[in-house]
Amino acid sequence: MSQVSYQDIKIGILGGGQLGRMLIQSATDFNLDIHILDPDQNAPAKSLTDNFTCGSLKDFDTVYNFGRHLDLVTIEIESVNTEALKKLEVEGVKVFPQPHLIELIQDKRIQKDFYLKNHIPTAEFVLTDNRQDVERFVDFLPAVHKLGKDGYDGRGVQVLRTEADIHKAFDQPGLLEKLVDFQLEISVIVARNEKGEIKAFPTVGCAFHPELNLVEYLFAPSGLSEAVEHKAEAVAREVIDKLQLVGLLAVEMFVTRDGQILVNEIAPRPHNSGHHTIEANITSQFEQHLRAILGMPLGDTSIIQPAAMVNLLGEDGYSGDARYIGMDEAMATSGVHVHLYGKKVTKPFRKMGHVTVVGETIEQVEEKAKRIRNLIKIIA
Repeated sequence: MSQVSYQDIKIGILGGGQLGRMLIQSATDFNLDIHILDPDQNAPAKSLTDNFTCGSLKDFDTVYNFGRHLDLVTIEIESVNTEALKKLEVEGVKVFPQPHLIELIQDKRIQKDFYLKNHIPTAEFVLTDNRQDVERFVDFLPAVHKLGKDGYDGRGVQVLRTEADIHKAFDQPGLLEKLVDFQLEISVIVARNEKGEIKAFPTVGCAFHPELNLVEYLFAPSGLSEAVEHKAEAVAREVIDKLQLVGLLAVEMFVTRDGQILVNEIAPRPHNSGHHTIEANITSQFEQHLRAILGMPLGDTSIIQPAAMVNLLGEDGYSGDARYIGMDEAMATSGVHVHLYGKKVTKPFRKMGHVTVVGETIEQVEEKAKRIRNLIKIIA
């Protein structure tokens, strides 16, 4: 029988936002020694660790010095200095996901090229260098223009339907992606450890905010046919296997009107579309990420009960110390689990927390989720 003392392993997380916070909450189950680096002195994860460093995630020296006395470094955000991570890797610090894969995913142009070269289904696209370059592809419209780098949570994405919209295009390197006629946006979170073991969470369906281009709420199971769900899981498994990534990978996809699966984007870390797994699945996405990077056997991803997740966003027009309206009424509802992210200050559309709703049927949880979405308001 093997003997392991995980509490002797020093783990660094680049990023101390809500994902880092929830990783720490899961890590306490394994007595893990967690260190956090984040540029925000009041980062959500700060209050949960005695090992907090305030500093830039993009500065070589800051990242290198943070990681060089640790055993393992991981991320909760992709916008990090990969050159420092590569140096740490050479010097014997384990870095998962691997730095060269973080680098690939940081640039959507390279990411899309990876899909093309590896025969992974994705929407038709063309690369653009600037706004003027976009004008050459008027015949390609309607399309979505995406920044190559630094797009996040709906930022760095513009829909261009006609030539009249080209002024909205980014004047930086990006890509034009053919607008997809889809019936549903979905996500499959998949994990892989160093031994090559792969496990996927069941497919979730995502409902996006019509203006912000970020997930407003999601539901699991997705309601898709078993055949389509199997196809989506197979694609997610293929992506992580071809990358040979160690850790967690969120694979966001479109289901087209004719039932085809197209990969949209990937994220090499815990993801907003997996928050419901804390209550709804045998293993949460946060525990699974830790299992994967530590070389543990991967956990059972089965659904315990149907669930929906609602993002709690700051109300438009309010900035300042956060106040929560409707919380008591929401928490009086059976099956409602509130997760606040420790952010004292709200601003329009800032992610302040999420609510997971569980129940006996997906119809029941969807109805409750829509009610919760309209009930809880975050103002200043």
